[in-house]
Amino acid sequence: MLYTYQECIEKYGSDYQMRKVIEKGELFQLEKGIYSDTQYASEEEILAKKYPDAILTMDSAFYHYGLTDTIPDYSHLATDRDASKMKDKRVKQCFLPKEVVKLGVVREKQIDYEIKIYSKERMLIEVVRNKSKLPYDYYKEIIGRYRKLVNELDIQEVQEMAAAFPKSSKIIERLESEVF
Repeated sequence: MLYTYQECIEKYGSDYQMRKVIEKGELFQLEKGIYSDTQYASEEEILAKKYPDAILTMDSAFYHYGLTDTIPDYSHLATDRDASKMKDKRVKQCFLPKEVVKLGVVREKQIDYEIKIYSKERMLIEVVRNKSKLPYDYYKEIIGRYRKLVNELDIQEVQEMAAAFPKSSKIIERLESEVF
């Protein structure tokens, strides 16, 4: 299990006591401010602990849902426009307006941690919104996989979420012509 520095201080009482536990090999510092009772943890788990308000999006979410075989070079995390910039080489941060940043967020329980990720419905809107920013073949691969999943999606939820975005009529038109 992962702990922040503050959680370790609460658990062990002081920095000195925490350092003694680290010396015994019962606690490991994985990176600055992140500690674990095991020697290794996945990057996804570390980032979920380090950035608890961030939401997995774009390439990372597409890969997570099996909508692409392309392994992302970065972890794509969405945050509010007013959030601090993440100074982490592993992360590509997407700043979104307050009105839409929380739309379609789901919590997925992993083995011993939880991640925040956008739902498949929200990610369909994201792929359509970002069509011009994505490589053509990559876009077509994801849209093709969505066409196969269309019966599993909540179409009403997609339409309601799409209406909350700027240029919603263009998004809905593109969804109807390319996916539904």
